[in-house]
Amino acid sequence: MTSDGRPTPRVRDGVRAALPLVLGPLLFGLTFGVLAETAGMSAVAAIVMSATTFAGSAQFAAASVLEDGGTVLAAVTSAVLLNVRYIGQSIAAASIFPGSRPRRLIESQLIVDESWALSGRSGRFEWPILVGAGLLLYVLWVTSTAIGSVVGSVLGDPNDLGLDAAFAALFLALAWPYLRERKPVAAALVGVAITLLLIPLAPAGVPLVAASAACLLGLRR
Repeated sequence: MTSDGRPTPRVRDGVRAALPLVLGPLLFGLTFGVLAETAGMSAVAAIVMSATTFAGSAQFAAASVLEDGGTVLAAVTSAVLLNVRYIGQSIAAASIFPGSRPRRLIESQLIVDESWALSGRSGRFEWPILVGAGLLLYVLWVTSTAIGSVVGSVLGDPNDLGLDAAFAALFLALAWPYLRERKPVAAALVGVAITLLLIPLAPAGVPLVAASAACLLGLRR
């Protein structure tokens, strides 16, 4: 039992918690596979990228830059900027990872927006929930990328799949359980304001990083 009287969560509880979200990684992974093919990436390259990067927004950014004729350096820079937000998430959840440094390093790769948000819904981060959710999402992401990269030519232009609104809806659903107190609401509003202000002015990825950095200040007591 946990200190608040709840049953101690298990990894399978994390898998179960992520089940309502499975459509997201399936569709996004499929779309990335299609986009990667149109950007000139081979199926093997797309699958390896998903297996080693496991970060949808960063992968979409990199593939989009390549599709538009950008350089590999520009693609990598865009991806890195979008992934900087994981620094804050990792700092917040670092204490829940047990064992040696190599083990902690490997397991921390399962930190994605969905697994991180699900694991913290109780008010504190829970390792079994994060790992269980992360494992399920990882398998779905890599598998759907493989399918999309193989059958991409059949599905056509990824922009026609219309997933823009789905991204926003997914992240709103993940954030909603946290918006119960004044401080999280204030942090969310500040993040939104910074993002909207910087989108027309800054390169892709910078608005998200700036908003995340501002919210990270909320960790200071």
